[in-house]
Amino acid sequence: MKKLHVFSHRERPFAILLRERLAAEGIVCLVRNDELSTALGEIPFVECYPELWVVDDEVYPRARLLLEQWLAEVTFVQENWRCAECGEILEGQFESCWKCGKERES
Repeated sequence: MKKLHVFSHRERPFAILLRERLAAEGIVCLVRNDELSTALGEIPFVECYPELWVVDDEVYPRARLLLEQWLAEVTFVQENWRCAECGEILEGQFESCWKCGKERES
């Protein structure tokens, strides 16, 4: 068994999502330290981070490649943008203006 990635506490749901995506690819993984955030303050915080582990060492290189591809696709923070139609400033995750309905321009 090999450690594939360490996540922050806020990324716990993302660790579980990636475990499920790897399972869909036939790669069995475990999320360790999944519930240890409740022990913060009792044990060192770095020991409470969720960790994604690959069970079978033989598929580890493939799991690492898939993880790197998926992480490259993910953007956690997107910049705000201004609607060309009405001038409203919108958060980056929105693709259309809430005020006038205009689609975001690339």
